[in-house]
Order: sequence, then structure tokens, then C-alpha cells
Amino acid sequence: MADGTTMPMKELLEHLERLANASLPLWPVPEGARARLINVSENATYLVEADGFRSILRIHRPAYHSRRGIGQELAWSQALAADGMVETPPPIAGVNGELVQEGHVEGLPEPRLMVMFAFAPGRQPDENEDLTAPFERLGAIAAQTHLHSQAWKKPEPLERLIWDADAVFGAKANWGNWRDAPNVTPEIRDVLEQCEALVCRRLAAFGKGQDRYGLVHADMRLANLLIEGERTALIDFDDCGSGWFLYDFATGVSFMEDHPQVPALRRAWVKGYRSVRPLSDAEETEIDTFIMLRRMALLAWIGSHIEAPEPQAMAPHFAANTAKLASDYLARFR
Repeated sequence: MADGTTMPMKELLEHLERLANASLPLWPVPEGARARLINVSENATYLVEADGFRSILRIHRPAYHSRRGIGQELAWSQALAADGMVETPPPIAGVNGELVQEGHVEGLPEPRLMVMFAFAPGRQPDENEDLTAPFERLGAIAAQTHLHSQAWKKPEPLERLIWDADAVFGAKANWGNWRDAPNVTPEIRDVLEQCEALVCRRLAAFGKGQDRYGLVHADMRLANLLIEGERTALIDFDDCGSGWFLYDFATGVSFMEDHPQVPALRRAWVKGYRSVRPLSDAEETEIDTFIMLRRMALLAWIGSHIEAPEPQAMAPHFAANTAKLASDYLARFR
């Protein structure tokens, strides 16, 4: 979890666990509830449990979102749920009535913003199971969020991330420079620089018209889906912001872009999407560009978050596999 501190991850997580448990009285949770870490990525996420009670506590990393920006995330996710567009767990207001809380413990250099969510049933799907049916549903869900995005009156100014080419490749990229990631050899760098140039050219030609660019979830990967029977809940709108609608498919196959079933998942997603919202053949063709945009963003993410367990586990082969994907992309589109 890259948060601007040089503190070792083990020490940081010890402080955050103390913060999580010390902050529980900020919400109407049962006495004796305890928070247990379940995930570390951009934020630290905890399962809060007591007798017959469960909720999810998210402690935000500093300097990633403002309090107002987090409020905008919650406003959109709540509006989507209220309008029947997606199933997503609601945030739980604190005892002071506010959805975004702030807490601090000794050992952390700054206060942390926090949000608690209702617990949602379901399981995270696995990339090695047959995901065609879930991805057809995910395509429909994505289309519904995009229709809502076009109609929803957005807060001004919108203090959310931007997911365009500059946000991935620019001097102030959201997740840093992919060149700084582990195992980017000179040969890999050469292939990826060619790929970056082609992606940027194609995105510039694709454009940012209102029919293809707007407010997107921007992180519909498997870790943010909860499946129960034929129901799919979408969680974690933390990365929502301005981007291309098709970027949402690319995020759906995050970290598994080279998996053998991705072509079938793509067909299923497109079928589900078209059941709700039009998608031209030209747009469908450009999905490959968004897959490469996302993959190179993830390479940068691994480099800038290397102290966390998930990036460490993927680091040994991620750059080389990204170069293989890039070579295939260059062969098809250059």
C-alpha cells in the first residue's frame, strides 16, 4: 500500500489494526466488535464482527482521495443502487451522521479517512472457473453504470481520478511510471515503449465523445465482484472516475489478461453489454487497446506498491508477460 511513508509494511499494518479497532465506536456497531484485516491494496480493508453482526471497514491511504472525493464516490454508488442499476452494499453512517470518518493513532504520521459498509453475501469468483455467465452479467452491469453515468448530475467540481492515457503514461501518472516496475529489462522496455506509442495514437483517434467516455467504475476485477447464484454484486468504487467506458472491460480481466478463457469472457461481456446499451463493431475492436492500457497501468501499480503482498507475488513474471501481450498487440494493430 503505497502511502508516502517509508515505514515497513508489518509496522504500518500493526498501526492500522490499532486504528481500525480504536475507531469502531465512531459507528453504531455492537459492543465487543473486532476488526480483522482481510485485504491490503490501495487501502486496508477489515471485516468487523460481533455476535450476529458483520460489516466492512475501509481505511484509506493518505493523499489518494480527498474527503469530498470519497463522498462523491459514495454518492454515485448509492445513486446506482437506488436507481436499480447495480447491487452494491451501502455505506453505514457514523454516530455523527457522516459517511466519511477520520481517525488517528500514535505511530501514524497523519489521520486516516475511513468508511464502513454493510456486509454483502457472496463469493469472489476464481479465474480458473468458467466465468462466461458471470461476465455476460458483468457486461450488462457495466452498460447500466454507463447509462447512469451519462444521465447522473455529477458534483462540481468532480474530485475523482482520471483514467486516460496521460493518467497511465504521463509525468504524473496515477500509479507511477511502468518503467520503474521490477524486471523491466531493456528488451522489455523497448517493446513496451512501442506499445505505449501505439496505444496513445489509437486512443487519440478513438476520442472522448460523450457516448464512449464518462464516469466509470474503473476496477471491475474479480476481487470486486461478489457472486451468489445468478446474482452479482459490484463492490469497491474507490477508483471510480473519468475514463473510457470500455476501460471497464479491461479492468474486469485485470491480472489475467493472458488467461486462455479471456476471448470467451470478452464475447460474453460484449453480449451482455449489448443487451443494455449499443456497442459498435469499431468499439469492440478497440477493446484490445484498453486491455493494453490497463495492463501497463497495472505494471506501474506493481512497481509503486511493491511492499504489499499481492504485487510481490506477481512481480517476477508480470513485466515479461506484459511484453508478450504487447508484442501480440503490436502485431495486430501496427
